[in-house]
Amino acid sequence: MRLSPLLRLLILTQLAFNVGFFAVLPFLSAHLGQTIGMAGWLVGFVLGLRTFSQQGLFVVGGALADRYGIRPVVLAGCALRIAGFGWLGYADSTATVIGAVLLIGFAAALFSPAVESEVVRQAVVWEEQGNGSRTRVLALFTVAGQAGAFVGPLLGGLLLSVDFQVVCLAGAGIFVLVLAGHAWLLPQHIPGRERVRAKGGVRALLRNRRFLALCCAYGAYLLAYNQLYLALPDEVERATGSQTALAWLFALSSLLVVTAQLPVTRLVGDRLALRRSMVAGMLLISAGFAVVALARPAGWTGAAGLLPAAGFVVLLTFGQMLVAPVARAWVPDLAEEGRLGLYTGALSSVSGLIVLVGSSLTGTLLDTGLPAAVPWLILAAVPLAAIAVLPRRA
Repeated sequence: MRLSPLLRLLILTQLAFNVGFFAVLPFLSAHLGQTIGMAGWLVGFVLGLRTFSQQGLFVVGGALADRYGIRPVVLAGCALRIAGFGWLGYADSTATVIGAVLLIGFAAALFSPAVESEVVRQAVVWEEQGNGSRTRVLALFTVAGQAGAFVGPLLGGLLLSVDFQVVCLAGAGIFVLVLAGHAWLLPQHIPGRERVRAKGGVRALLRNRRFLALCCAYGAYLLAYNQLYLALPDEVERATGSQTALAWLFALSSLLVVTAQLPVTRLVGDRLALRRSMVAGMLLISAGFAVVALARPAGWTGAAGLLPAAGFVVLLTFGQMLVAPVARAWVPDLAEEGRLGLYTGALSSVSGLIVLVGSSLTGTLLDTGLPAAVPWLILAAVPLAAIAVLPRRA
């Protein structure tokens, strides 16, 4: 793929972001529950709050990127992420954890929609130049993110043997390097990107029913995907008595995306309409939850007990390969001219609100003592609900 220097920089940016982020996040749930002693519902709420302060406020970062350009927004977000990770490393109470988590999330709410909206805009330009479908560029963007998500947990797992505080400080250190690199390389002005006034954009967005339907469907997908950090650790703990295998399951997910995302996009994503691709992905995700639900009554433990969890990760990951790039590729067709940042941010903001509510409910669901298969069957229905609300036309 012949990419412009700007596209290459933005794709490498996503790689660096995720190395720093996923060095910390997979181990946060266990730290909150075991080290700080939070109840299950509170752990779920904090994780949902992190997602909401990130995805939920993407609309702010996207609007700021439309108004001021991506460079100042990206640099400010990196600075806040450094402060947030440093704070989390020393947080030892519910209040301080929540403060650090909010700062970490808001940092990403600044830099991520700025980068993502520009990648989407550049992907449309790439498509218009006759280079191929925009979904290929967005699939490569996903690959870069998952490569970072592959390296991050391995780095975090290695440092966790020392202390969770060291993990957080390492994540902050990575963002120090990202901040320095982007202060040097990111252009002051990007040709073709015009700054627009914020007034009136949100009103038009709220009247865009097809876009809001896409947001709701994507939110249901993100809630399902978020179970990698809530339901999956619980299942791994049940099967093996520890969370040691969790890092390997995260690595499996990331490795699958890195090696299979582009072939899947070429073989499936380019041949299916946008809506059909998302439907296929949601069905795979639902099947992943069903695999664990069917296996739970058997009560397998040890290596055999990890097989349903591995099946869940594989199906969820292949579903993600179909859903995530296509959802981003759909946004320019629904967005108002000049407000791609706002619409890209809103896609994540609505989904962040869904995850905030849904994660608290999921944390409660996992603590209620229901029959083993019931929580996973309920979670399997979430992607099916997403299919029902998808826009009818691509």
